[in-house]
Amino acid sequence: MKILYYLPSLYAPGGLERIIVFKANYFAKHLPNSEVVVMTSEQRAQPIHFPLSNRVKHIDLDVCIDYPFDRSIVTKVLRFPFLYLKFKKRFIQALHDEKPDIVISTIRREINFLPRLKDGSYKLAEFHVTKKFYNPTLGRGIYSWINQLKDKLIIAKLRKLDGVVFLTKEEKSFWPELQNLHIIPNPLVIDPQQFSNCEQKQVIAVGRYMPEKGFDLLIESWAKVVKRHSDWTLKIYGEGMRTQLQNQIDRLGIATQCKLEPTTRNIEQKYMESSIFVLSSRHEGFGLVLVEAMACGLPVVSFDCPSGPREIIQEGVDGFLVESGNIEQLAEKICLLIEDKELRTSMGAKARINTTRFTIDKIALQWKELFESLVNK
Repeated sequence: MKILYYLPSLYAPGGLERIIVFKANYFAKHLPNSEVVVMTSEQRAQPIHFPLSNRVKHIDLDVCIDYPFDRSIVTKVLRFPFLYLKFKKRFIQALHDEKPDIVISTIRREINFLPRLKDGSYKLAEFHVTKKFYNPTLGRGIYSWINQLKDKLIIAKLRKLDGVVFLTKEEKSFWPELQNLHIIPNPLVIDPQQFSNCEQKQVIAVGRYMPEKGFDLLIESWAKVVKRHSDWTLKIYGEGMRTQLQNQIDRLGIATQCKLEPTTRNIEQKYMESSIFVLSSRHEGFGLVLVEAMACGLPVVSFDCPSGPREIIQEGVDGFLVESGNIEQLAEKICLLIEDKELRTSMGAKARINTTRFTIDKIALQWKELFESLVNK
């Protein structure tokens, strides 16, 4: 059985890249009689951020539609038709050359033509973002009409696939028009051998410095926490809109207690150095950082955003869910864990146990069953 994944590139330290590489490495090693290919289009000879096993074949189409990112909108529009056709041609040629049994799309531009290809492979799609982000139906006037049209178009394309994989039950419920649905969560990509003792006066958050991660809301909430617990520190690991967030921190006068830290390859160690994890996202595709932090023994406080946290956290057992966007509630639950060492230690211990359902062995078995159900039709 030959499996081919497509995503634009592998040089970024993002969650999508991390998950695809992790699963590709595992499948290549553990699935019997399997070959795995990861295909990109905009790698640009950049180093692959997350180590790719030598058992996994990597090919790049060398068609840069998005890069460089700072091109003018006029240049992008004028160049797009030529680059898109070049991308489509090379993509199709790669499928004919590789002859995969299964092609897995991460729902980028290839979704526009992939469902119609008759190359003999089964076509799957993985959703790594929530519909609330990928194709919002909110808006007014012409924006509402455009978004509704986009919904209809993506639904028509997904219907033609052999399967669409969502990460959560909640996300599946957003797509009642589709029948070919499967739910397979993201696997835990770390295997911690040590765990936090929850005694350090430090809270941690992890993610890109982008609006959807809600770090502006977290910083506002943390300013309220600092008024009661000025001896505790919040560290946010990520990259992106650093200037805006730092300006907010400075304006609130909490620079001593709130630090913006760069991304790190050793995030496990940073979890160990902390006692509480906070997720302040406006929306998530799953919330893998929640699972990672919990596996390292941290109790968590999270907005009940779509979609993922409510299917990871057991409310009041290994963490707290608060109303999405409610910074007052977020601050209160953080303070509760700060003030009750026994509670946060107990929750952290239960979090470690509860995340075992996301181990790669268990998740890979679900993928194996899906692959075999297609190939053995």
